[in-house]
Amino acid sequence: MGRIRVGIGGWTFAPWRGSFYPQGLPQKRELDYASRHLTSIEINGTYYGSQKPESFAKWRDETPEDFVFAVKGPRFTTNRRVLAEAGDSIERFFASGVMELKEKLGPVNWQFLPTKAFDPADFEGFLQRLPRQVDGRLIRHAVEVRHESFRKPEFVDLARRYGVAVVLSAGGEYPQIADITADFVYARIMGTREEEPAGYDDPSLDLWTDRARTWAAGQAPADLGSVSTQQDAANGRDVFLYVISGCKPRNPAAAVALIERLG
Repeated sequence: MGRIRVGIGGWTFAPWRGSFYPQGLPQKRELDYASRHLTSIEINGTYYGSQKPESFAKWRDETPEDFVFAVKGPRFTTNRRVLAEAGDSIERFFASGVMELKEKLGPVNWQFLPTKAFDPADFEGFLQRLPRQVDGRLIRHAVEVRHESFRKPEFVDLARRYGVAVVLSAGGEYPQIADITADFVYARIMGTREEEPAGYDDPSLDLWTDRARTWAAGQAPADLGSVSTQQDAANGRDVFLYVISGCKPRNPAAAVALIERLG
């Protein structure tokens, strides 16, 4: 079985104070608190701009030994007309201080605009520029594509060839691509609702728990379907599942409920 990690996007959000975070908890202690109730967090600030190396080091030191961060790649890298020309931008990102996370650096999520359509040659050029190692540390890459043109076997096979995970976006407005293309799974679920105290009802939480366990066992959940006919089995895969968007105030409760079910 692979390791299953469940978390949220970011840790600074005013409506979480007094609901997820205890009333009166100092804001500077929110990451410390969140990292002891969740098993991973997706850092979103890196998508919008560079962070200081000292910040990455501080986040690393504030969290438990087995905690892992996923990191969004910068929009300056993915929001461009020619992706194959992103090499310098990718290098600057990895030199910006993100490697200060050290063993707590999990997957890097390269998120694309909904207007970015699939261009096979150009997208392969982008994948070719993603480093497999930086400073001797293996790097896991995931791509979050949001245009319907990516829902085709040619894209899935391309991602599989480079060992890059295709982010599963579920419950939102973006195309859902559930194919497994790497040695790990990266899912972002977006269906939390305000009327549910835990974001999802019990059957939905049970369903996502079962799916996560199936992924971790190296299999693909049959109910999610796939774009490509090729499905690789494995002894186990690490799973990174983030509760994102939807009713954002409910997302920490949903993540905690999933962690409790996973035991």
